[in-house]
Amino acid sequence: MEKIIDENKQGEALVLEPQAANSKKLFIESYGCQMNFSDSEIVASILAKEGYNTTQQLEDADLVLVNTCSIRDKAEQTVRKRLEKYNAVKKDNPTMKVGVLGCMAERLKSKFLEEEKIVDLVVGPDAYKDLPNLLGEVEEGRDAINVILSKEETYGDIAPVRLQSNGVTAFVSITRGCDNMCTFCVVPFTRGRERSRDPQSIVEEVNDLAAKGFKEVTLLGQNVDSYLWYGGGLKKDFEKASDMAKATAVNFAGLLSLVAEAQPKMRIRFSTSNPQDMTLDVIRTMAKYPNICKYIHLPVQSGSDRILKEMNRLHTRQEYFELIDNIREIMPDCAISQDMITGFPTETEEDHQDTLSLMEYVKYDFGFMFAYSERPGTLAARKLEDDIPLDVKKRRLAEVIALQQEHSLYNTQKQVGKTVEVLIEKASKKSDAEWAGRNSQNTVVVFPKEHYKVGDFVNVEILDCTSTTLLGKAVGYSENN
Repeated sequence: MEKIIDENKQGEALVLEPQAANSKKLFIESYGCQMNFSDSEIVASILAKEGYNTTQQLEDADLVLVNTCSIRDKAEQTVRKRLEKYNAVKKDNPTMKVGVLGCMAERLKSKFLEEEKIVDLVVGPDAYKDLPNLLGEVEEGRDAINVILSKEETYGDIAPVRLQSNGVTAFVSITRGCDNMCTFCVVPFTRGRERSRDPQSIVEEVNDLAAKGFKEVTLLGQNVDSYLWYGGGLKKDFEKASDMAKATAVNFAGLLSLVAEAQPKMRIRFSTSNPQDMTLDVIRTMAKYPNICKYIHLPVQSGSDRILKEMNRLHTRQEYFELIDNIREIMPDCAISQDMITGFPTETEEDHQDTLSLMEYVKYDFGFMFAYSERPGTLAARKLEDDIPLDVKKRRLAEVIALQQEHSLYNTQKQVGKTVEVLIEKASKKSDAEWAGRNSQNTVVVFPKEHYKVGDFVNVEILDCTSTTLLGKAVGYSENN
């Protein structure tokens, strides 16, 4: 639950520019977090070299891949329903091959091949380069599976083909895996140990995106703050590195500086952070560079010290408050968002009140809130009874959501009367006559189109707001164009 799951994007089929020489058709759809959507771009890039163009027509596909998520039970149930749909199509097109990628593949492994008879190949998050070999196995009539988790794989040498969504914003993966054993989370088991990507390959990818006209990148990782490059290897092995490797190591603050200086006119975002790894040097770096967006997603999960301990979160309520105070002092205009879980095992009414009082202290700009659902294979599932009744979970969740809406409105109202820089990303959902984009703080801004176009940086005067959206009018181009 450390990662943002955009409900509007679930099940989105990847579509790329076709290559004339390619004759086979690939249908690939993604579920889960931004990492999965980014991984689908890597997979499409690998398969383009194997003769596959993407298609949006499931019925036309030679190969169907679903990139899966194990974070919430809902995501897994959705994928199972999609597999049933593929099965129906496969009856009319028996040569069609079906594969499961990603976290769910890692978690359920051979179960897919044995129980879900429609699945021909199962590929874990670190095995995408093995896809050509695995497809060869399938062509010869054998089931194929590779879910081996790597200590080295970062896909730093593969230039992902990009979603042809808006040509304005893109994701760049900087770390893979996670070493934080939060008891509610399957990520360490599905994505393996934490390793960072060579900073040079990251800067080159960002430069390449800038050359292609992209205006904003989001640096992605399960936990970006713990980025650490010392020549390769796992983060946990850093102590064993040579003195030279330690002296020349690049941490997350260093990487942010490199990227911000490489492309001063490009907006830089990142996701996701972990409070225990968020350091003051990162906050100071964000404050120093105008092109690094003033927004931090800072999942807390609970406001109760007792529950945080049960979750194996390595920060306390007080430490979290100190971090918030430091952010506010160094970067007063920074927006902060949260992840929150209600109804974690053993959560009392007092624990729940602690969560509400923490929210009152921080007054988050927005949040991602869930009722706890037990995930097989996690430490919580093994050690703790899911003992909070569903109606109690739902009531507590409703209270958290209501308070968050109140705080979101409080924060958007503070913007009314100000002029903010907006990067235009697309037409507004509600009106073709208006543009939508985000300001540095990640709040959506809607304003009349006039002569402006997608990809422009525009100064917008804010005239009104809802709890989630700023409404305004353009007053001219910003200096960033």
